[in-house]
Amino acid sequence: MTQRVIVPVLIAFAITALLGPVVIPVLRKLKVGQTEREELKSHLKKAGTPTMGGLMILAGILVTSMIYVKDYPKILPVLFVTVGFGIIGFLDDYLKVVLRRSDGLLPWQKMAGQILVTVVFIFYMNQYTEGSSRMLIPFTGGFEHGIYLDLGWLAAPVMFLAILGTVNGANFTDGLDGLASSVTVLIATFFSVVAIGTGSGIEPVTCAVVGALLGFLLFNVYPASVFMGDTGSLALGGFVASTAYMMQMPIFILIVALIYWAELLSVMIQVTYFKKTGGKRIFRMAPIHHHFELCGWSETRVVAVFSIITAILCLIGLLAL
Repeated sequence: MTQRVIVPVLIAFAITALLGPVVIPVLRKLKVGQTEREELKSHLKKAGTPTMGGLMILAGILVTSMIYVKDYPKILPVLFVTVGFGIIGFLDDYLKVVLRRSDGLLPWQKMAGQILVTVVFIFYMNQYTEGSSRMLIPFTGGFEHGIYLDLGWLAAPVMFLAILGTVNGANFTDGLDGLASSVTVLIATFFSVVAIGTGSGIEPVTCAVVGALLGFLLFNVYPASVFMGDTGSLALGGFVASTAYMMQMPIFILIVALIYWAELLSVMIQVTYFKKTGGKRIFRMAPIHHHFELCGWSETRVVAVFSIITAILCLIGLLAL
């Protein structure tokens, strides 16, 4: 267990932690800085803080996973989705902050990339895994005795929506110092515990994500010296979604990654209501973490509360097995 659980955490942590003092100064020299929304006065001081720090996270995950991939080939699909979405995020970040193209990737380009990665993963699941259309229903007795929902031909479109929703929810969650990192390290820990307990064979990559995020948090907690950017947030969303599907646990995303979906839905509700009412808003600002900021919560309080909620949800997820 030490070799496939503790060691990957330590390796990924060391890689990400050691990359920080090297990568962050380079990003500063390249003037790869974050821009902030003017409505959030408290965030204006963050303008110019280096972004694209997700490269550090990806390096920790990728290098660590390559050490274990020969003995644990099941980590490859998770790694493909994680890195695939990370590349899309990197291209978007690069165009925005390096080439100064304000929109980054055009919406259709970003969507096309996300669709491509998702379709390849769906094809793999359908061709090379058993029960790809089956998903464990929480609180029905766990993996051995629980009830599985078989969606049949609906499995592919549902998987498509679940993956894209999770990825974009993770992207919206990355809006405060340490928020996406703190929430996701708890989700990755949940999946690591389940993977170890079930012997699923993907625990090296889930543990690598835990270690990489712990290393990144050294530089990402308030006040952050680097942000992960779309490079990191899209990759993390891809990791969560693909891991859940590899373990036949996509329904559990709605439990342990509820923060992702709350962030995503707050944006969808806000935009829809704004258009329908000619400019009225339900939230003071979306995504919802900014709503709480404008209600008077400090940034660190929002991160702490969202992390505590995620920790409790992860415990509920374990009870559901």
